Amino acid sequence: MEVLLAPEAEEMGREEARERDDPIMLRTVIFWHGPIDALVRKEISDETDRETGRTKQISSVPIHLSIYSPNVVNLTLIDLPGLTKVAVEGQPDSIVAEIENMVRSYIEKPNCIILAISPANQDLATSDAIKISRDVDPKGERTFGVLTKIDLMDKGTNAVDILEGNAYRLQFPWIGVVNRSQADINKNVDMIAARRREREYFANSPEYKHLAHRMGSEHLGKMLSKHLELVIKSRIPGIQSLISKSIAELEAELSRLGKPIASDAGGKLYMVMEICRIFDQNYKEHLDGVRSGGDKIYNVFDNQLPAALKRLQFDKQLSMENVRKLITEADGYQPHLIAPEQGYRRLIESSLVSIRGPAEAAVDAVHSILKDLVRKAVNETAELKQYPTLRVEVGNAAFESLDKMREESKKATLKLVDMECSYLTVDFFRKLPQEVDKGGNPTHSVFDRYNDSYLRRIGSTVLSYVNMVCASLRNSIPKSIVYCQVREAKRTLLDHFFTELGKKEAKQLSSLLNEDPAIMERRTALTKRLELYRSAQAEIDAVAWSK
Repeated sequence: MEVLLAPEAEEMGREEARERDDPIMLRTVIFWHGPIDALVRKEISDETDRETGRTKQISSVPIHLSIYSPNVVNLTLIDLPGLTKVAVEGQPDSIVAEIENMVRSYIEKPNCIILAISPANQDLATSDAIKISRDVDPKGERTFGVLTKIDLMDKGTNAVDILEGNAYRLQFPWIGVVNRSQADINKNVDMIAARRREREYFANSPEYKHLAHRMGSEHLGKMLSKHLELVIKSRIPGIQSLISKSIAELEAELSRLGKPIASDAGGKLYMVMEICRIFDQNYKEHLDGVRSGGDKIYNVFDNQLPAALKRLQFDKQLSMENVRKLITEADGYQPHLIAPEQGYRRLIESSLVSIRGPAEAAVDAVHSILKDLVRKAVNETAELKQYPTLRVEVGNAAFESLDKMREESKKATLKLVDMECSYLTVDFFRKLPQEVDKGGNPTHSVFDRYNDSYLRRIGSTVLSYVNMVCASLRNSIPKSIVYCQVREAKRTLLDHFFTELGKKEAKQLSSLLNEDPAIMERRTALTKRLELYRSAQAEIDAVAWSK
């Protein structure tokens, strides 16, 4: 509920008052030119009845009442229910603990200033307000003692000892107040008249005349306002630090959520291209070693490929039985005269063709690593998390490009193997001992050339040649794979995607940038909070500099 006292009600205007934005405030706006206490009291009573159902129960739901007037100080006052000893009729037995727990929940807060209100016509030693205040604020750094009902004390007694701090000393001086009597309330005596009578009481009472300058509700309000100002100023460094930290956290989260979507087609295209550029850069960093993963490709070349070549076991393939079979088959109906050239060729070709398997496996292994790095780069590109559709499209486009690169790499790599099968290095055989080339001792018969010793030498010669070729391919296969797959992945991974992107219309670009509604709502909420924090930071900085 908002209460605007004249003349402020006239200055603000009804529309401006209705547009005040306070979600926790009741939206009842009252323009009032006369005494408002009865109206306010009635509204509070009605709201309490609406919450508790016209019982004597209490509710922890606060009633927010805002009063705007040039005649009041800037304070937020929390009026808590009075502490009670026993439950009256209509209240549960737990009411005593419930009220105390509610009071403690407020006064335990370190930023809360406590008004410990005690009646002057009762023994201060039994004051529940003082007792509970001492529990939560043992040093009294934020407790103000307020003494009420001074005018109702028995004749011959006064509260001077308490007000002067002799009976019970607090860090801040006690303040006495004189409230309206029940008769005054029944007669609707307004607060202005009541405050005037209060001032007159202290000024004209012999016991309190010397204390009149620091007695009364008006003095209490000014003291609280001044103390609140001091507390706020002392908290400014901490508040500034907290706000700066909150701003940094909000900015970091907004950065993670990404920028809002552009409205025009050109802006959308630029945004998609920029996100793809970030993804592509992340991918290249994996390959170049800035990020992890690229080293797995080297492991294929340095460990997996050599191990696969070694497992081919050419010595078993070049057993005497197999050598004899291929040599005799190559001779046909007539045995060779000098050297079994065709037999050599068939043995070498049949051995080298088995290298195709490890070569293909190396291509596939690198392809698998490149695809895995795409997944990593996609996950590491925060902007792609913002747009699920674009995330899928970029990932699929990268996979399609890698699939094409794998096919080209496989063709090129297998051609290297086929080239070795198609042409033998003649110099290798020219350097061999002539006796081996000629098939052994010339005095032996032609048929002696098929004995075990002769076949073993042929197998050994072929194995040496095949091992030489394997050593060469061990170096050239990685070069082919890097050229056809790794290098191309760095250069042209999203080229086809960019080509197709340029053909898309604004509606299609918008579909790529479909964002999760929850993220959009979150960004909007964070942006509003960030604006509020920055505004608060500017105002607090202004206060800090003006000290």
